[in-house]
Amino acid sequence: MAFTSNSELVASLVSSGVLQTPRLRTAFLAVDRARFVPLSLRAEAYADHPLPIGLGQTISQPTTIAFMLELLQPPPGGTILEVGAGSGYVAALLAEVVGKSGRVVAMEHVPELAQRAEQVLRTFNFPQLAVVARDGSHGYAQFAPYDRILVSAAAQALPSVFEAQLGKTSRLVIPVGGGIQDIVLVRYQDSLRQEKHYPGFVFVPLLGNGK
Repeated sequence: MAFTSNSELVASLVSSGVLQTPRLRTAFLAVDRARFVPLSLRAEAYADHPLPIGLGQTISQPTTIAFMLELLQPPPGGTILEVGAGSGYVAALLAEVVGKSGRVVAMEHVPELAQRAEQVLRTFNFPQLAVVARDGSHGYAQFAPYDRILVSAAAQALPSVFEAQLGKTSRLVIPVGGGIQDIVLVRYQDSLRQEKHYPGFVFVPLLGNGK
């Protein structure tokens, strides 16, 4: 369904039950999806489906983004790595949640997309956010350990490289599999590791598959 405003889109995500956490709702209201879609597709900016952003990449369906961020539960003041930043939309949502006391590193391996995302993100007041134009399939050790890692591209199998960059109390959310994929949540609470799978998603492949 298409909506005419960002607030209508967010209201729909809330009423459907996919967007529940108050700080995430606030972030979705503060970050307008229309700022991240191509001008030619602005009329569809608030539609709840993926949109192409060029170079074989998409901005994901808002419902999928909300679902992944609810699994991720980014904390205020947290340090977060995003792999597959694309348009920069999710990076902006994450930066809004963590606030200026946090840090978001958004990696995008397509240089043109990274440049476009950085240009849009400069229009926000996000000193806590950095866009890194390089392959993120091996993570980004410089700012590890991370409280949260979000991967927006599918690995063939769950990569150990990302878990190695997590802190003791942390979460990883990543699509895994070929064809129809699972979104996998890996949660660490001190020495306890939990893994949950949520099937039925389709993402572009992760460059290098995180191996």
